[in-house]
Amino acid sequence: MTEQAGKVEQVQAAEAVPAAWLKTELARHPQRPYPMDFIKSIFTDFSEIHGDRAFGDDPAMSCGLARFDGEEVMAIGNLKGRTVKERIHRKFGSPDPEGYRKALRAMKLAEKFGRPVFTFIDLAGAYPGIGAEERGQAEAIARNLLDMSRLRVPIIATITGEGGSGGALALAVADRVLMLENAIYSVISPEGCASIMWRDASKRAQAAEALKLTAEDVKGLGCVDDIVPEPEGGAHADSEAAARQLEEKLKWHFHEIKVLTEEEMLKRRFEKFRNIAQFYTS
Repeated sequence: MTEQAGKVEQVQAAEAVPAAWLKTELARHPQRPYPMDFIKSIFTDFSEIHGDRAFGDDPAMSCGLARFDGEEVMAIGNLKGRTVKERIHRKFGSPDPEGYRKALRAMKLAEKFGRPVFTFIDLAGAYPGIGAEERGQAEAIARNLLDMSRLRVPIIATITGEGGSGGALALAVADRVLMLENAIYSVISPEGCASIMWRDASKRAQAAEALKLTAEDVKGLGCVDDIVPEPEGGAHADSEAAARQLEEKLKWHFHEIKVLTEEEMLKRRFEKFRNIAQFYTS
């Protein structure tokens, strides 16, 4: 095979891969900035809060008081870890019920003192272990959905990498939901979808395309409010530039929300989520 023919085959192979799967691989890139990387770059004076006051402290979830654009806020994000040992310790960023309860405790504290809430999400789903189920994983997620819907302070959520299933939604009931350009947001992973639909996880690329999980698709469905552009090559190519671009978007949306009255803010939040996934037939 000639060198030119080899290059043609490589181009054809790349073109055959659905764009949705390429975005999925970017969202999962091992060097991609994680939620805490963005929090450290965008916020100052971060002071972490530990424990859910019911069972323990989940190492897969971090919550803390911080400052953003000169204002006191609450910043929340899941933790994935970089090394193998740290990833195992943090369950690859998938929180237990105590992680969600810790996050909700932090949100309630923010509400008590009138501090806006910023959440950052990069997780494939809530932790599916037996212990998590025994300690009420489903109830913890449901409680977050309910209480976030009526929290009387502004909430801005950002999908920075992978936003999967109810585990992600439990941190994303917000006045504004942002999504990085190469992030994904879906009810199930492409591998899980392919295993269910075709009993073949190798069809993950086909499933990714069908799930409509890219930022453009999800925004078109009304599930997110804005897309944050990334540096060329992805957020991992220039994490500082990615953080600055996200910071600009956060400031813009925050300034729009904070001028609303509590009643108007809650009304818009309610209507926003009631209108998602609406469809009509003739």
